[in-house]
Amino acid sequence: MSTRSRIAIQLADGNIQSCYCHYDGYPSFNGKKLKEHFNSYEKAKQLIAGGDISALWTNAGFDQETLPETGPLYYSTRGEDCPPAIHKNLKEYRKDTKDCWGDYAYFFSNGEWICWKLFCENSTVRRVKIPAL
Repeated sequence: MSTRSRIAIQLADGNIQSCYCHYDGYPSFNGKKLKEHFNSYEKAKQLIAGGDISALWTNAGFDQETLPETGPLYYSTRGEDCPPAIHKNLKEYRKDTKDCWGDYAYFFSNGEWICWKLFCENSTVRRVKIPAL
């Protein structure tokens, strides 16, 4: 079972750019990994530029082989074309996250990661804390 999420930054033109992440979207995993390894705008931008991700931080490949390095597992590594998405604002970004069955939406802002829990059953959104490292 997966806990889906989207990961986003705001671009210079005001649009939001995001990528989908299929596994481990909980703040206790993806949130902490974002804070630990993608803790600047440039690192977040580089992460998202790679497109949609199966797992944010892993050393297992799609065939369960051990990869030489630990890091994001992009769908593009198996030939899929899954570029980042563009959203006109945060409201649209969170809606698009819910539309892909996302449970959590991450956003890098003012030097830190913000996380929202999205509840599909009643369309509510709640900001949640990402645990400390």
